[in-house]
Amino acid sequence: MTTIETIREIALSFPEVTEAPHFEKTSFSVKKKIFVTYDDKLNRACVKLSEIDQNIFSLADSTHIYPVKNKWGKQGWTFVQLGRLNKDILKDILTTAYCRVAPKKYTNQTNYKL
Repeated sequence: MTTIETIREIALSFPEVTEAPHFEKTSFSVKKKIFVTYDDKLNRACVKLSEIDQNIFSLADSTHIYPVKNKWGKQGWTFVQLGRLNKDILKDILTTAYCRVAPKKYTNQTNYKL
């Protein structure tokens, strides 16, 4: 089962990531750019992906991974329902989101290259 602890473990393993409150949610960012937020009440994350990555992940599991239903979704923001989501898929999603916003000097490291 994936939880905030799973998100925290993965997100904080990336270079220069910080955790902070974001309204009523928890956010993870790199160089002040948020790549994931977590809503405790809904046990749901919201990640920043490209439209292509959003489509690929959504096709893989549209029950748990789907675009935000407004202009944010068209910009790549994607909901990820946690609960039974596989940890490896979550790691792939968070890595993709991190690489989307992080400076290239961090994403060019072998462990984070996509």
